[in-house]
Amino acid sequence: MSRSGPPLVRSVRIEVWSDVVCPWCYIGKRRLEAALARFPHRDEVEVVWRSFQLDPGTPEGETHPTLPALAAKYGRPVEDVRQMMRHVEDTAAGEGLRYDLASGVSGNTLPAHEVLHLAAERGLQGAVKERLLHAHFEEGRSVFDADSLAVLAAEAGLDEAEVGTALADHRYRPAVLADIRTARELGATGVPFFVVDRRYGAAGAQPADLLLQVLERAWADAGSLAR
Repeated sequence: MSRSGPPLVRSVRIEVWSDVVCPWCYIGKRRLEAALARFPHRDEVEVVWRSFQLDPGTPEGETHPTLPALAAKYGRPVEDVRQMMRHVEDTAAGEGLRYDLASGVSGNTLPAHEVLHLAAERGLQGAVKERLLHAHFEEGRSVFDADSLAVLAAEAGLDEAEVGTALADHRYRPAVLADIRTARELGATGVPFFVVDRRYGAAGAQPADLLLQVLERAWADAGSLAR
């Protein structure tokens, strides 16, 4: 006897741990978008952007030039790091992104992640994530101070005053820290870190073909579980 009732609905949830100052994270976002564009069930895929910090030790409100900071961190000559940056820039260009990493600045991104949690509640997380990444990497705009974040978030559809209030009272700080703890529990040591349905993971800015394979497997498994 066949079952009656409404058809079973499948869906896939992709959680992506990333930072708004991570050049590979923007590359990974573009590759995920390319994979989704080829995935026939993309309308049933939910993408959730989770918080991760590359440089949590920087005091909030302070910024510093990225190039010399990375050279000091890795104990490498500045010119070696500049050459590494050129490689990342070339990779980004292949995804349609225009980086100038040697001219960039870094800072504490906790406030930016707070804004992204607010955006998730308002159904605008994807738009705000894109706006912050584009502002940092392609426009050289600050994503570190409350005033700049409020303006950028408003450009992506959030209410500027609400953003300012949320940043002032840190209502989303616990959620940001919870994301960071979960990343550690899942074994993430770097970003981007893709987790699909808490069953499959892919570390790094993987090619779109690989991300598509993960999506296809997750979709097939979701169908098996639904039967």
